[in-house]
Amino acid sequence: MKISEIYAFLNNLSPFELQEPWDNSGLLIGDFGQDVQKIVLSIDVDDMLIDSMEENTLLITHHPLIFGGLKQLEFSKYPANLIRKMIQKNISNISMHTNFDQTHLNEYVATEVLGYKIAQKEGFVVYFDLDEDFDVFASNVATSFSLPHTKCVKSSKRVKRAALTTGSGCSLIKSIKADCFLTGDIKYHDAMEAKSINLSLIDIGHFESEHFFAEILLKHLKNLGLEAIISSSKNPFTYI
Repeated sequence: MKISEIYAFLNNLSPFELQEPWDNSGLLIGDFGQDVQKIVLSIDVDDMLIDSMEENTLLITHHPLIFGGLKQLEFSKYPANLIRKMIQKNISNISMHTNFDQTHLNEYVATEVLGYKIAQKEGFVVYFDLDEDFDVFASNVATSFSLPHTKCVKSSKRVKRAALTTGSGCSLIKSIKADCFLTGDIKYHDAMEAKSINLSLIDIGHFESEHFFAEILLKHLKNLGLEAIISSSKNPFTYI
C-alpha cells in the first residue's frame, strides 16, 4: 500500500486540518508514492527506536520530529541527527499530534484509562463528573497512569467535576470550569495561578498521559490489513 493511501485513511480517521496553527502534523519524512509493507507506532522518535526498525518502514508518531522551520541540517544536533538516520534507512514519518488529541486521545484516556463517562467536551478539554475525596481521587489517578509519585495542587477536599487534557495543557487553566484539572508539564507558576482561582491540579505526566496514542491507533490500522506494531520510544525522564 502506498503512503498516500495510508495518509488518506489517517486523514479520514483524524483530519489533519484540525491541528493547531503552531503544530506540524502530517507527512514529515518520505514520499507519498512510496510503497509500505510495515508500520511502526510510537509517541516519539529516538535513536533506539530507529536502530530497531527495519528499512522501508513507515513510522507514525504522535509528536512531530520537525516542529519549527529547519534552517540547516547539522547532523550532530537534534533533530537532524535522527532525520539523517531515518533517511539512510528509508524510514518515512507521519505525525498525528493535536488533531489526534482532539478526535481520540483525550476521550480515550478519560473513558478507558480512568474509567469515567464524559459529561462535556470543549476542544482539547474533556470533563467528567464524580464525587470523590481529593486524596483518594489523586491516588487512583496516579495508579491509572503508573506514576511513581503524585504532584498535585490541592485547592479543595473533594472533586465533583474534573477536566482532562493529555500532554501539556496548562495554557488552558484560565478556561477550565471544574474543581480539578488533570494535565502534564505543570510548572511552578501554573500551580500558583491555579491556587489563586481555587482550581486543583494533578500532574499526569506528558509521556505517561500520551503514550496510549499507539494503542489507540493500532486498533484502527488493523482495518487496513497491514502489519502494524507498537514500538514506543522511551520516556526521557528517570525517576529516582
